[in-house]
Amino acid sequence: MTNVWVATQGDGLVRADQIAGIDAHQTPALSGKPARWLLDVVLMSSVGSGSREGWTVSVVHRTLIQSADDPQDAPSALARLLAQLDRVSAAGVITVSRAAAATTDGPDELTAGSAPVRFRFVPFTDPAPGHPTDAEYL
Repeated sequence: MTNVWVATQGDGLVRADQIAGIDAHQTPALSGKPARWLLDVVLMSSVGSGSREGWTVSVVHRTLIQSADDPQDAPSALARLLAQLDRVSAAGVITVSRAAAATTDGPDELTAGSAPVRFRFVPFTDPAPGHPTDAEYL
């Protein structure tokens, strides 16, 4: 999965082989703000912080999307999509959107998931014929 990337909401792209888990959870409602659902990927790396009382180590979460609605089967839909892409040695980017905003622009794209979250895989394009692909030309 070194050639498949997942777009996060605010942290750029995460390489799929660095994902150790997929999590959906609801944030608490704060004064004046409703609770939100977060769909996160859990990365294999950890982060730590400390104080006089001790050191705390936790896993790194990256949010893929926020929604007012429960993402339902979104974690298993993403896991299934990653497994399918791994079988065919795919290369490209998975984006996440709310179901109403999901579109398919081309025949090579793969869309998975059910309301309210959709995953869309867009493969990388091949270089134009005659375009050098050696490392010094990329």
